[in-house]
Amino acid sequence: MSEKLVEVKDLKKHFPVRAGVFSRPIATVKAVDGVSLEIKPAETFGLVGESGCGKSTLARTILRLIEPSEGEIYFQGKNLLELRGEELRKIRKDMQIIFQDPYSSLNPRMTVGAIVGEALSVHKLARGKEKKERVMELLNEVGVHPEAYNRYPHEFSGGQRQRIGIARALACEPKFIVCDEPVSALDVSIQAQILNLFIELQEKHKIAYLFISHDLRVVEHIADRVAVMYLGKIVELAPASLLYSQPLHPYTRILLSSVPIPDPSQRRKKLLVYGDVPSPINPPSGCRFHPRCKYATGVCQEQEPELKEYSAGHFASCHHIPVD
Repeated sequence: MSEKLVEVKDLKKHFPVRAGVFSRPIATVKAVDGVSLEIKPAETFGLVGESGCGKSTLARTILRLIEPSEGEIYFQGKNLLELRGEELRKIRKDMQIIFQDPYSSLNPRMTVGAIVGEALSVHKLARGKEKKERVMELLNEVGVHPEAYNRYPHEFSGGQRQRIGIARALACEPKFIVCDEPVSALDVSIQAQILNLFIELQEKHKIAYLFISHDLRVVEHIADRVAVMYLGKIVELAPASLLYSQPLHPYTRILLSSVPIPDPSQRRKKLLVYGDVPSPINPPSGCRFHPRCKYATGVCQEQEPELKEYSAGHFASCHHIPVD
């Protein structure tokens, strides 16, 4: 599994801030600012970080739901930014997305059958009786009774709606699915069921996931590798077991120290973080985390750290990797 399914090189997405009568740009929000990563076939790549750090923007830019400002995006060796029209439409069926909110991501005016079958019609994969049979098969596969075919989204619970969203994403038999916080709006018991469903589907169909979440416990359960994002940049990247057992970056350590332990007899040393997240309009010079880091020195304020490999597959961008 050495080949790359998805490869992103120095990807940037900047949004102009406009004001005045003529809506002239007065500033720029650097939502994603120089991200590089690779995702292998049938791999689950976790992406974690605080709200507003650029996770969803990165994912949607990779899918070209949002056009990037700079950088390169490759899918199965093809440069997505060079594709137009029919070429791009053909490759889109291999790249799907499951949205965070199961309530707003399904069209309330469409039946479940129409929602799940829409992609089959758009990509001309099935029609008529064959299309209906395929939709029924998809609903059954994700744990929704086929009787749901003629019903509407408002008739279902949040967990059932998310299962319908998963069925829609599976319709075209994609190789890559972006899961944008797909369980954050669900109850804990339902979260476990949906996570297990993702694992079963991956084993059956060999799908690669980009799994976005701010819940580190969820990512630990499902991801093969995890990237930690802060203010538009990846600050640490490692195999999941290594990142959770031996975090290198101070920000990663703080995130992990805040994860609750289910056993009340155990205690974890809680690491404090100083100040608030800086504005992506005017990010700090040097290391973006330095205003909130207890290890920061003068070099952190002046020089941006590179994402270096400290052990096999374990990368971090920090001038002072803490040893305590």
